[in-house]
Amino acid sequence: MKMNIGEAAAASGLSRKMIRYYEESGLLTAAPRNSSGYRTYNDSSVQQLCFIKRARDLGFSLERIKTLLSLWHNTDRHSADVKALAQLYMAELDRDISHLQSMREQLASLVNQCHGDGQPDCPILNGLAQTNSPLASPA
Repeated sequence: MKMNIGEAAAASGLSRKMIRYYEESGLLTAAPRNSSGYRTYNDSSVQQLCFIKRARDLGFSLERIKTLLSLWHNTDRHSADVKALAQLYMAELDRDISHLQSMREQLASLVNQCHGDGQPDCPILNGLAQTNSPLASPA
């Protein structure tokens, strides 16, 4: 079934702008144009857009989505390759989560030290100003 970009957007849950962006970035093959010059999409294109949307919802980078799409279209792929890519990303997420938890704990400590009253003394600002502060740095 042929559809225009608005219909493809509604079917995939993506905006028209994102569909054009994914075409420009090479994630999606540029849609053919009808005689009026409008993009036309088929069911396969919409399925690919749904795949991209779901991968983005999970936080995969565009580069990784390109890899996943190539694996998806490769019938000779090994599921071990897909699993390894997903596991690598999960390990990165675990590191990010750990870092965010550490940042939150440090901020909570500063907030707990602050009386939050009308006085000018503020342990939060003092803690941020310390040059030897134990605040976490990005990994």
